[in-house]
Amino acid sequence: MNIVTFEDKIINSTYPGRGIVVGMTPDEKNLVQVYWIMGRSENSRNRIFEMDGEFIRTKAYDEKKLTDPSLVIYYPSRIFEQFHIVTNGDQTDTIVEFLKQGKCFEGALKTRAFEPDPPNLTPRISSIIDTDNKTYKMAILKTINNDSRFESKIFYEYHHFIAGAGHCLTTYEKDGNPLPSFQGEPYIVRLFNDISENADTFWNYLNTENRVSLFVKFINIKTKEQTIKIINKNK
Repeated sequence: MNIVTFEDKIINSTYPGRGIVVGMTPDEKNLVQVYWIMGRSENSRNRIFEMDGEFIRTKAYDEKKLTDPSLVIYYPSRIFEQFHIVTNGDQTDTIVEFLKQGKCFEGALKTRAFEPDPPNLTPRISSIIDTDNKTYKMAILKTINNDSRFESKIFYEYHHFIAGAGHCLTTYEKDGNPLPSFQGEPYIVRLFNDISENADTFWNYLNTENRVSLFVKFINIKTKEQTIKIINKNK
């Protein structure tokens, strides 16, 4: 397949916000999830990713500077059975609880909405990989033109992975006041066989002033084992 990629959408935006990528390595050995966080405020920038067992959580780098944990401290990555979930907020836990009850990804997110952080009303972006069926879904819960009266919940379902490529969904289109929500469908970005090359490549795409943390997760298609690479600006 001749793949046209759109990494420039990240590179040319000083503030795409948080972002999720889901895809497959070119050698078709690993499924891939990428997630990054960015920040403009001290509270948003005062974070790191760390492992908590097989899950990943955000944590305040300096606990004394943490002013409001409600939207910045959460599990962006959890696993339940064959499902690998990555989101930009505590809807991760909502999705897992629904799966435990035999319910679905879409049903979980229909109980949630955009974040209560006016004037931005930041979109909630989410993804899930089903490693048994080798399919994945993505979703964005947002407003239209930052107006809380107009709520939009959009779901994307993919029945095949594309070797060497991933779909990317970000919270914002670009910097602004208020920040404009992501528009359109998730766009294609290039992926690599080496986990560190993926981490370094996406980290270098992000604006150096605003980037905070990033992780890449590989899920071995044969063994289902995960490998994780984390980059934190705060060390």
